[in-house]
Amino acid sequence: MQLTLEFGGGLELLCNSVKIHNVNVQLQNGDENKLNMKDLLAWVSKNVIKERLEMFMKGDSVRPGVLVLVNDCDWELSGQLDTMLEDKDVVVFISTLHGG
Repeated sequence: MQLTLEFGGGLELLCNSVKIHNVNVQLQNGDENKLNMKDLLAWVSKNVIKERLEMFMKGDSVRPGVLVLVNDCDWELSGQLDTMLEDKDVVVFISTLHGG
């Protein structure tokens, strides 16, 4: 499944300072037509995040303070971890936590 992943608000620093990733996600179960956000986060944690995973993930979800948008819609409106993804979706992760 082809997806575009975008990281902002400082999260790009966890991905070698690359903000936009065009990825082809293939799960081990082989069913690439059924991908939910829980599966994607597990894939991202192994394949995209290069350092300080604890700054992005907490358990099997993102840390509090990370805004997740799927096709410009807050994932809280579409089921969070159960949100089903489709080919060519755009998933954006933005940290809302900033030092000061």
